[in-house]
Amino acid sequence: MPTIHLENLIKRYGSVQVLHGIELEMADNEFTVLVGPSGCGKSTTLRMIAGLEDVSEGEIYVDGKPVSQLEPKDRDLAMVFQDYALYPHMNVAKNMSFALLLQKRPKAEIDRKVREVAATLGLTDYLGRKPGELSGGQRQRVAMGRALTRDAGIFLFDEPLSNLDAKLRGQMRAELALMSQRVQKNMIYVTHDQIEAMTLADRIVVMHGGYIQQQGSPEELFKKPVNKFVAGFLGMPPMNFLNGDIADTADGVFVNGDGFALKLEGERASAAKAHSSRQVTLGVRPSDLVYDADARAGSALQLDIIVSEYVGAQTVLLCRCGPANVVVEVNSQTPIALGQTLTFAVNSAGVHLFDRDSEVAL
Repeated sequence: MPTIHLENLIKRYGSVQVLHGIELEMADNEFTVLVGPSGCGKSTTLRMIAGLEDVSEGEIYVDGKPVSQLEPKDRDLAMVFQDYALYPHMNVAKNMSFALLLQKRPKAEIDRKVREVAATLGLTDYLGRKPGELSGGQRQRVAMGRALTRDAGIFLFDEPLSNLDAKLRGQMRAELALMSQRVQKNMIYVTHDQIEAMTLADRIVVMHGGYIQQQGSPEELFKKPVNKFVAGFLGMPPMNFLNGDIADTADGVFVNGDGFALKLEGERASAAKAHSSRQVTLGVRPSDLVYDADARAGSALQLDIIVSEYVGAQTVLLCRCGPANVVVEVNSQTPIALGQTLTFAVNSAGVHLFDRDSEVAL
């Protein structure tokens, strides 16, 4: 399978530069997810790989060969679009076989390939139907099937699940994961949905403002974000942020803020000790706050409960800590009422510190 290398990729629209020197290498059989907010440059990057956007500067290499001057049809790739892009007058079988028909492949080969892919995607019973007779999830599977029948070396996905409802998105995420395991090809997937990124990716590439902020495994980015943007973008509910100052005292290293004083432990204390009196942002995820009435001072936050959202097994609490909002996840059996002020122990391993000005992790 091909390796893909983006070297100093720059994209301009007139005088406006939207990509700033993208450097990225994707290995064989890797499921890479480009994720970020709208306008961050992820779809532009994907379309440049596909050949649908010109490269302003830099180069795209596939297996060491430059391809940025090649037509899309000559790049050995298949693309699945957000809006499916199916031919409404053709049935499922003809939609899936269209690219092979253009390549003048033998009819027996086309029929075999369509049957194989249809079986993989659960479309065998729908081959005679037209797109208008299918659900949104089925149409998306047909779009993926059309890409798979081409047997390309690279598969590109441009927000393919964004038009589906929440339940269908969950089902399609599972199907995409299974398809990736079966097909064993390079897949590059663009989404603004961090849940899709976390559940599907071998490697996540977080983009913002036309720059790559961080890349790595989902676990690496979740546990060791390099800056406040990555920390806040990945994770649901998002990470909580509280402003404070580092204080190195005889009793230990603390982050002191409006309404809290949290003692740092282990590696976090060692890292913070060199930055005494520095203004920082303290980050802690909702899942790293645990209701504990007996938690000792300095290892916990006192929070005022202002909103409670029951979501089944879990309840999401919106709380106040001084002037800041803090979100906490608790078991729904936890006896908590609005208006209470409760103590939540902080998992010291889940504490993150960011420089207040640069937002870079300490």
